[in-house]
Amino acid sequence: MANYTTEATSTGGGRDGHVRSDDGFIDQDLTMPPELGGPGGATNPEQLFAAAYAACFHGALRLAARTAKTTVPDDTQVTATIQLAPDDVSFHVAADITAHLPGLNQAAADELVEAAHQVCPYSKATRGNVEVTLTATV
Repeated sequence: MANYTTEATSTGGGRDGHVRSDDGFIDQDLTMPPELGGPGGATNPEQLFAAAYAACFHGALRLAARTAKTTVPDDTQVTATIQLAPDDVSFHVAADITAHLPGLNQAAADELVEAAHQVCPYSKATRGNVEVTLTATV
């Protein structure tokens, strides 16, 4: 399997700036959300992280299912909820990952979500640094 490398660049002030990927597919203004005292009206790093984590975890569910010789239902959905909250120094991030796996029984769904959490690159990257709560619904 080949490696994949990409990059994105932030300009104009971080959370109140702009991000662009090297291929131009991501080309977004950033604005602080109203909940953090900003004006809103554009995306923010937490929304981008939530989207990326949800997509990555969804792929990991499919990998875990293949490994278990089962299938993930076509109408499976993965939602990543990212929380940015103050801590003693600045802020910390927490993640809630909810996988909706219609047609599976609860025990199978729970096992698949836990297996996906073990192989998902974003789960591996955050392990030990970000509190991640997993939920499987059927």
